[in-house]
Amino acid sequence: MTDSSARGAIVVTSIASPNAVLQALAEGAREHDLPFIVVGDTKSPAHFQLDGCRFYDLDQQVATGWRYAALCPTRSYTRKNIGYLLAMREGLDWIAETDDDNFPRADFWKERTRQVEGELASSEVKPGWCNVYEYFSSQFIYPRGYPLELLRQKQSEIRCSPWQGASPIQQGLADENPDVDAVYRMLYPLPVSFDQRAPLVLDHGCWCPFNSQNTTFFQEVFPLLYLPAYCSFRMTDIWRSYVAQRVLRTCDWRLMFHASTVWQERNEHDLLRDFEDEIPGYLNNRKIVETLEALELPAGPQAMGENLLSCYRALIELGVVGAEEERLLTAWLEDLRDFK
Repeated sequence: MTDSSARGAIVVTSIASPNAVLQALAEGAREHDLPFIVVGDTKSPAHFQLDGCRFYDLDQQVATGWRYAALCPTRSYTRKNIGYLLAMREGLDWIAETDDDNFPRADFWKERTRQVEGELASSEVKPGWCNVYEYFSSQFIYPRGYPLELLRQKQSEIRCSPWQGASPIQQGLADENPDVDAVYRMLYPLPVSFDQRAPLVLDHGCWCPFNSQNTTFFQEVFPLLYLPAYCSFRMTDIWRSYVAQRVLRTCDWRLMFHASTVWQERNEHDLLRDFEDEIPGYLNNRKIVETLEALELPAGPQAMGENLLSCYRALIELGVVGAEEERLLTAWLEDLRDFK
């Protein structure tokens, strides 16, 4: 999936000791000459050592001098934003993110390129919803963040047609324990593995959540990596994905989903706790997309920062993201300007 001259990095946040997944990622990164950045938090081991991995504890994160690093909450998955900044300062072409319970397959290490050939999913209504997991599986399954109230509706307005072009955000699926919500985990059997099919690209106005478990962002959309801190942990990457899709449209860029290149051996979770943390999503995911869909945003990559702020201000006004988020996002954008 990289232009021969392109350079990238792998970013993870973790409080684990070097487990089997982190060791596999470090080994693959060494073999492919890729920086592998792990961002720690308050519960991380006091002494983290793993050949092929650059680990940053809290003190090292703050020592960067970045405004965002000084403001980001601890005990938060959004420390991962600091990992993105660490990768960006190296002038890389792409950043691939994953988690410490996703084992990489051989295809995970293939070259990554913006250019995509696949199927384009478009919708006759706006906003239209496309359950991408249905494209990659004949089983009943849906991604975390998909509106529950739409699951039993046949999305007859979705049409697929051959397409090729540039896609600067690319979501890979995960086999065995894919990213589904607590409702699905309590009601339906796992494991599930997806079919190996051509990539699926979403046209403007066709929506599906994507996550932070196996996702590639190219340089032109690095600002869209931003994970919001003042919302539910189970929603941070989902609501990021909705904002990213809305801003992509202003640049005439599209989101792509591709077949699994990782498989997950899921860390221990309390499903009732996950369910509780996902309630804001069950209640608001559709409303968030409708709110973002209705925004009037200026066109072009030069307006990306302004558009990010507009989207999060709309979510703050909607009451789903805390007002403190604007200060954090402003710090993020100021740090990004320092890299230019």
